[in-house]
Amino acid sequence: MNTEYLEKAKERIPNVPLLINLISRRVRQLNAGERSLVKPDTLNMEKVDIALKEVAEGKLQAEMVFEADQTTSSERVITL
Repeated sequence: MNTEYLEKAKERIPNVPLLINLISRRVRQLNAGERSLVKPDTLNMEKVDIALKEVAEGKLQAEMVFEADQTTSSERVITL
């Protein structure tokens, strides 16, 4: 795991349990074939590092919705 990306991701999402859930969900999406939002550093970059890089660069955010009504936006937001 790339600790630099981890630290940058923790700066953007300081709630560690939320960050873990976000990264876990995103890794599952990447493993299912969804395209990366960032350019991988290497051809064999691990999916967890790609997900952390997406968060670190602000390409991926988490949103907790407590209402039944959800709106869509042009940003990539994973609702937990």
